[in-house]
Amino acid sequence: MWKKVRKKPVEVEAFQVTEDFILDYVDNQNIPTLVLGSINCHRGDRVVHSYRLYIETLEGNMDTRVSDWVIKGVKGELYPCKDDIFRLTYDVV
Repeated sequence: MWKKVRKKPVEVEAFQVTEDFILDYVDNQNIPTLVLGSINCHRGDRVVHSYRLYIETLEGNMDTRVSDWVIKGVKGELYPCKDDIFRLTYDVV
């Protein structure tokens, strides 16, 4: 019944969410499906105290946290991936 399969090697684009990314995103909201719902920060010292960042997907809104990766799929769709899973699945080229 079960067969061994191998995921096709395909290169995708990805970036890691950091506090600096969140602060920069406030100024340059250029990723339409990535939504910064709320943010509490002091811009002078560039410290983010709390935020809600999520990706609008076909499966609904998916929360994205600092250290998560945002991956652009083969059809241009975005989805978040936890850092530990990303590192097990992808190599940065």
